[in-house]
This record gives sequence, structure tokens and C-alpha cells, in this order.
Amino acid sequence: METAAASERVELAKHCSSRNWSKAIRVLDSLLAKQCSILDICNRAFCYNQLELHKHVIKDCDKALQLEPCAIQAYLLKGRALLALGRKQEALLVLEQGYNIALQQTSDVKQLLEFDELLNAARPEIDVTLNHLAAETTGQETPVSSISSCATENSDEKVPSSMTVTESGACSNGNTHESSRELGEESKINGVPNDASKQSGGASESRNGLAYKEKENVKSGSQMNGSSSKPCNGSDLRDDLSETSDRLGDLSVIGNKLSSKSGSISKLSLKAEARCGVSDETKINKKCTIARISETHSISVDFRLSRGIAQVNEGNYMKAISIFDKVLKEEPTYPEALIGRGTAYAFQRDLENAIDDFTMAIQSNPAAGEAWKRRGQARAALGEFAEAVEDLTRALELEPKSPDILHERGIINFRSKDFTAAVKDLSICLKQEKDNKSAYTYLGLAFASLGEYTKAEEAHLKSIQLDSNYLEAWLHLAQFYQELADHSKALECIDQVLQVDNRVWKAYHLRGLVFHGLGEHRKAIQELSIGLSIESSIECLYLRGSCHHAVGEYREAVKDYDATVDVELDAVEKFVLQCLAFYQKELALYTASKVSSEFFCFDIDGDIDPMFKEYWCKRLHPKDVCEKVYRQPPLRESLKKGKLKKQDLAITKPKANLLRFTDMIGKKIQYFCPGFLPNRRQHRMAGLAVLEIAQKVSKAWRIEWRNSNKGMAKNGKKNRRRERINMLSQNRGGAGCSTSTSSETSTGYASLEDRSSGRSILSWQDVYSSAVRWRQISEPCDPVVWVNKLSEEFNSGFGSHTPMVLGQAKVIRYFPNYERTLNLTKTIIKEKLCVRSKADKVIDLSKDDKIEEIMRAETCEELHKIVGEDFWVATWCHSTAFEGKRLEGTRITCIRKPGSLGYDFAIRTPCTPARWSDFDEEMTSAWEALCNAYCGENYGSTNLQALETVRDAILRMTYYWYNFMPLARGTAVTGFVVLLGLLLAANMEFTESIPKGLQIDWEAILSVEPDSFVGSVKSWLYPSLKINTSWKDHPEVSSAFSTTGSVVAALSSYND
Repeated sequence: METAAASERVELAKHCSSRNWSKAIRVLDSLLAKQCSILDICNRAFCYNQLELHKHVIKDCDKALQLEPCAIQAYLLKGRALLALGRKQEALLVLEQGYNIALQQTSDVKQLLEFDELLNAARPEIDVTLNHLAAETTGQETPVSSISSCATENSDEKVPSSMTVTESGACSNGNTHESSRELGEESKINGVPNDASKQSGGASESRNGLAYKEKENVKSGSQMNGSSSKPCNGSDLRDDLSETSDRLGDLSVIGNKLSSKSGSISKLSLKAEARCGVSDETKINKKCTIARISETHSISVDFRLSRGIAQVNEGNYMKAISIFDKVLKEEPTYPEALIGRGTAYAFQRDLENAIDDFTMAIQSNPAAGEAWKRRGQARAALGEFAEAVEDLTRALELEPKSPDILHERGIINFRSKDFTAAVKDLSICLKQEKDNKSAYTYLGLAFASLGEYTKAEEAHLKSIQLDSNYLEAWLHLAQFYQELADHSKALECIDQVLQVDNRVWKAYHLRGLVFHGLGEHRKAIQELSIGLSIESSIECLYLRGSCHHAVGEYREAVKDYDATVDVELDAVEKFVLQCLAFYQKELALYTASKVSSEFFCFDIDGDIDPMFKEYWCKRLHPKDVCEKVYRQPPLRESLKKGKLKKQDLAITKPKANLLRFTDMIGKKIQYFCPGFLPNRRQHRMAGLAVLEIAQKVSKAWRIEWRNSNKGMAKNGKKNRRRERINMLSQNRGGAGCSTSTSSETSTGYASLEDRSSGRSILSWQDVYSSAVRWRQISEPCDPVVWVNKLSEEFNSGFGSHTPMVLGQAKVIRYFPNYERTLNLTKTIIKEKLCVRSKADKVIDLSKDDKIEEIMRAETCEELHKIVGEDFWVATWCHSTAFEGKRLEGTRITCIRKPGSLGYDFAIRTPCTPARWSDFDEEMTSAWEALCNAYCGENYGSTNLQALETVRDAILRMTYYWYNFMPLARGTAVTGFVVLLGLLLAANMEFTESIPKGLQIDWEAILSVEPDSFVGSVKSWLYPSLKINTSWKDHPEVSSAFSTTGSVVAALSSYND
């Protein structure tokens, strides 16, 4: 063993003697892998110093100082590296600390002189910089010296030897500083013969000779390679995963959220503008590397390597690749050249070639941690997250606790949705790099996904505290507040972004999203248009198209939808927007053709092909739809057919009074829970729908009551004559319509008929369909459709899906219901002693004390482990119509994600024909019970106590509606709208708000007994009811806003 070590030392001396620093580093890597020595760590730092890989110098020095806080040589080398990077304040602190230790511990005068030289070089530069800043503040100009020598790309061109720049940036005339020579003599590589360092030619980091030219508008003071920030080489640059604002792409939308996109990385591990030789704000100086040419004009391999790295830093990737090609032609397995070329490929988004080069570098030197790291980054950019994490883990084994690698792996863990691992990596990274602003902002994103909202906010704010101009942090914080439904703070953060840089298109997109969520579609259009003037992004195009669509600007909507479809995608995830744009364009054309028709003719469920709706709901590729479904006519025909008179769109004084009243009612639908923005447009929709339902139901009840009294007078018993109230769609047949027959109603239900009178009743479907139609027109991009009006999917159980947990992520809107749902799941399993598998097979849990284990489970993960596979259980609802009958409620599902990515815990409500039939009967019975309760002796009553049976009947029908969940989307809001409308029809107005933290639809879903639901809701609902008959003084909604166009205008017009 000792012989092998001695042999490696000899080899090390040989490489240092020939100045082959890269090979010397490899030998030192091998020595350090066998035994960690402070001396060898400093030796390696010295070699990195010769290659101008300053960040690696700092890493090794930090490692040495962790092992031995008094390692004087580490202070010297680190101070030089910091000076080279332009971090002069930090360099001064390090050098002063090392100098004080040297005074106490050493009598080596040369070492003390070296500290003194470096401190003297650092202090004046800092003073000059401060003076320059002071001069800028007072409006004075500070002259900046200009050094005009720059090398050309021709390596053979002679450079005047009288002009060189030392590592610290100080110019010398002819020769390098004496301190540089002292470094060559005194900073000897430990364990290497003295002549090894002597033969280095007294080289400091200025051995290649550097010159630069500064612009007059930048800080005074010499900087390495003319950079005012951190110059970086091919091996010490970071992936712009941590910097680029492209992380908001799927945001998401985290949830998105704020989410990130795979394959979208433009600069893999080299950050040419933010971290590489350029200041954080902008590029300041051009960098020129001047080689100190020998008399024979020969260039060493290491020098070529340095030139290649410099070209990468400058963004000259093709030139860099050409240089690395020459190196590799001489030595095909040279790891550093392979890593450099791979990095240049990665910058050009040629990720496959980059990965090939990194792989060859690993094969050549398996201990090359940089190659493992870079390959991991490249794989992450291709979306190969598992492989990327494996590579970075290997890199971390070679360089334990490296904050750089932990940072990279943390970001990739976040992107792959392993939020727990991301938090762990980023937290460890921040213990070592307390000023890593990128790590803090990604830690905030990970905490938010895990539902740790306080910690998330703290992390984001810490990132901003470190750099108040850090756009990434402001954007992520804005998205965080938006997802929490704190729109005021979200808009404040976006304002901060635009104060720093008003050309950030993502800020305008995010502001557009906030306004869209608030129902301010016209404001959203303005913001998105500004964003599109900066960057033609598919996100802005699609969202602006949907806003134009909502407010009735169909020509502009179609134009944006077409543009969305035509965008050349840079990420697969965005393809869904193109699919949605196709469907939305068809619906915009359909709506445009209806603007002059009566609003009840707007009938997506009856007029649009079932296959089209199914594909729209499921966001599928529209290929089959294009081939099999009749397309809407062109916009010109639609607009001609739907031409609207200006007076139909005018908001007159009576209409304005009506809107003020309905706005007040509509606000009552608001959930005061995280994730639910107060949407002004939805509030207006709800208010108008509530009043329209109240007016139509009141009219129906009045007819019912009159007919009932006539029947009683003649026959002594009820003879219920029922009228249907103008709810039928008048748009049967024609272009773009489904094959529905003329006998079907707009909702596709046969109406009940009284055989004795032959007249039809206002059914429960008619009442709810009115609310559904309003919900459809208010936000046309939401697929709100009756599930039984889809295609074959109805028979296979297609229905709503509401997740509480997605993998490791807690869904901000619905996670508050997690604990109750978990407890209900355990109760159901205890009663039934079994669950159902994914394949719908029974899983027996009655043996091996599994029930006891299940009752002790505290998480869905523990529950899944006990069951042993993916499963579901069904809740039930006790029937009121049929004594002893149980209806299948919702299905609670628990599905494991691959690897350690957690579990999906959700409620799914399949709407099969049999289940639909059961609930149809139950809803019919509940509606009959409500009509009987009000149309008898309680008709027209203004006594709240006398109306209690009516209130209870309304709540029972609402209970079955929520458990029925017959819509693909929108069941919750339509259910509460109908509840308020029925109460108002019975002269009862809800005057307060839904209690904070309560979601009424979940109260129904998690109650197996209707009386349990009625009891929980009446405790806060009934005390907030008051008698109100003045609502009858308002004009009928169906008359005030009779056409589809006038409805759209009402929803889109606000008088602020």
C-alpha cells in the first residue's frame, strides 16, 4: 500500500513538473479517495488554482478549513480565488483571518509577506470601488483606465510582454509581482520535490497573463477576465434550473403550481449571464484571455482546455467545441475536455451528445464527480429525473455534502415531485451556503407542495432578503400567494418584479392569471397583451383567447386560439393547451352563433356532439373529433347568424339596479378557504342564476298551488296540474348539433306527465339545468357538462375526480377534508371487512387482525401498506324515497405512485346508468317532497318557523345532489346556487356568508345520513335567514337579459 502511494506521489511530482495540472488533480483525487489529508486537499486546490478553476479552489479550501480551521495555506489560496472572482470583500475577510492566525502560529516571514501583499492588493481595489460608487451617487464621473490589449483568436499572435495582469487584477510592467514568484517558491505542493514547483516558472494565477478592457459605465477596479461578478469555468458553473424564470411553466400551476417543465432548460450547468463572468444585472465586460506565448509558440493541452472553457463562458459554443475537438484528437479520453465539450453541447440544447461526452468522461475517470453531476443535469433536462438523481447521488458520494450538488439534486427532486427529498437536500445545502437565494426559493416551493405554508413563505422571503432584485423569488412568491387565494399580496409581488424589470413576460402572464381568477377578464386581456408584446408565449395566447371568449369578443378569441394551435412547442407539457385551444375555438364559434338567440337556446349538452364533449373533458388529442364530428361553421357565418343589436348589450338603469341586487346575492356563494379566489364574474353569474331560479320556481309553485286548490274544491282531494316553465331548448337539429330527437329536453330528460291533464311539471332537472347553463356561459373554458350526455364513457363510469393528496403534494383546496375522509374510509372498511381493488375485485380484510391495524392507521400511506395494493371503498347515502335502501355515494380511492413519490388519495364519483337511475328517483322524490311542503298550507308564508319543513326539504335535495355529482365539473357551485334560489322562491334570503373553512359539498359527501347533513348545515344557515319578499319587485332575469349576447354582456360589464 505504501509502495503504491509512493508511486502515486512520484507520478504527482512528474505531472506538476510538466505543469500538467489536470492529471495532477486526478492523482490527488485518487490519493484523497484512499485517505483524506488536509495537505492533499490544499495541493489539489493549488492545482485548480493553476487552471483558474476558482470555485473548485474555494470548495477545497473550505473543506480543508472544516478539517483544520488553522490551515494557513487554505486561507491564502481561498483569498486569491475570491480576488480572482471579484469577491473582494469576502477575500479581505478571509485574508485578514488567515493573516491573524499566521501571526500567532508561524515565523515564516515569506508567508506573512504574501498575506500582506494580497491584503494591500485587495484594500485599494475596494476603496476605489467605494469611491466610484460615491462619485456616481453625487453625480461625479470617475475616470476609468483602459487597457487596450486583447488577444485575437489566433493563438500564434504575439502579445506585448510589457502588459500583463495578475490574478488580483493589478497591472505590472513587464514582470509579474514578486508575491507571485513567492507563491511559486513557497506554496510548494506538499509531498512533491521542491523542484516541481520551481519549474512552474514562478507562476501565480497570472501565469497566462490576462488583460481586459472596461466600459466606462461600470465599477472601477480590475477584475479577473474583465468580469464584474463571478467568472466561471466549464467545471464550476451551475444549471440555470436554479435561476431561470421558466420554472413557472406548468406552475400551474403549482399546482401547480407554480410548476416546472421538463426539457425546457436552455443553459444546463453554465450560467453565462447570471453567474459566469457577467454581473447579475447585465453583461458588463467582454472577457479576453491572453496566453503568455513561449518562444516556440507551442500551446499546452491545459492551455487549450482553459481557452475552451473561456469560450464556453463567452457563449462561443461552436468555437469551444472546436478547441475541445483538437484536444480530444490528441487524447480521445481526456475527461476534462470531454466535460467541457459536453457542457458546450448542453448549452446548445444538444443534450444527447452532451450525455455521450459526460458518459465517456465517466468511463475514462469514474472518480470525475463533475461528469456525474453534468450528466445528471442533462438527464434532468430531458425529463429523465430518476436517472438524473442517480447521477447526482454518485457525484455526491465523490464530493460529500457539496452544496452545489445538493442544490442541483434538490431542484431535480422538486421537479420530479419528490418534495420530501427536495426539502432534505436544499436544507442541507443551506446549512453550508446560507446565502444561496436559489436554494431558498426552491425550498419554498417544496414546502408549499407539502402543505407547509408558513415555512414556504419564510423560505421565499429569505431568498428575497438575500437579494431584493431576485426576480425568480418574487415570481414564485407571487404564485404562492395566488394559490393561497391571497390576491393582494400576489399582485404586490408582481409589482416588485416589474419595478426591477418591466420586460418580464411571465410577470404579466401571472398578473393575467390573477385577474382571470378574480373574474376581471378585461384587465387580464390588457396584461396578457403586454406579455405577448414581449414574448409570444403559448400560455399568454391561450389565456387571452379564453378571456376574449368569455367576454364575447369571439373574433379575437378565434384568432388567439388559432395562434395557440400554430405555436411551435418547446415542451411536451404545453401540448394540452393546443388541444384545449382546438375545443375552445369550436365552442367560441358555437356561442357566437347563439348571441342573438334566447338564452335558453344556449344548450351545450343538447347541441354539441357527445364525443366532442368527452374528448374536451378528458383533454384528449382532437384527431378523432376532427374526423368524426361535424365542425362548427366559420366565424363569418357564426357572427352573421348571431348578429346582435347594440341595445341588447346596453346596461340600462333598471338592468343596473337588477345587477346590484344579484351581485349582493351572488357573493354568498364564496368559500372562505385557501385556494378559492373571490371571483367577481362567478358571483354575478350566481346572483343572476339564483334570482332566475327563484322567479321560475315561484311561478311554478303558484300554478301548482292554484291547481291544487281547484282540485280540492271540486273533488275534495288534490288534482295536481303541472306546467313546464319555458325551459326547453329551441335549438334542435341543424349544423353542429347532436343527433338528439326533438322530443328530448334541453337536459335530455323526459318530463313527468300528469295523465289526467296531459301537462308537464317543472322537474328537478329543469331547476338545476338553469344553474348549469349560467355556469357554462360564465367561464366557457371549464367543461361543465352533464355526464350522462357524454358518449360511451357514461356506461363505463366516467365522473368527477377530486384529489386531496397527489403523490406527496397536498392539494391546497381540498386537503382540509383529508382527515375526515380518512376516518370515514376506516369506518367503511370496519363495517364491510373488505375493499375493492383497482380491477374491481374484493380484497378480504377480515383476517390477521387487519381491521385493528386499519383502525390505528393515521395516514393513507399506512392504510395502503396494510391493504397491500391500490384500492377503493364506496360511501353510501340512506334513501329517503325508499326505506332501507342505500345509494352508492362517492368512491374514496388510494393509489400508490411509483417509487417513493407518495400516494393519490381522492374521491371519484362514477356515474353509471344504474347509479344515475337510483339518484334520479331520489332527486325526483326530494323535489316532490319540497313542492308538497311549500304548495300546501305553507304557501306564501312569511313565518320562518312555519317554513322549517320547507328549509329541511331544500337541504335534503341539496344533500342528494352533492352525492349524485352528475356534472363533469361545477357540481358544488350549481348546488349552492339552486339552494339559494329555492330559499328565495320561498321568500327566505340568506344574509350572511358560508362559515370560514367550510365547504358545503364536502359536508354532504362525508355524511351517510341526510339528516346528519341537514343538522350540520342548519346550525349556521337557519340563523342567517330572513324573510324577504322585495325580490319580487325586480324584473324577470329572463326578460332583462333574454339573449345569450345580453347575458355575456351582463357578466362582462362592471361599473367600478
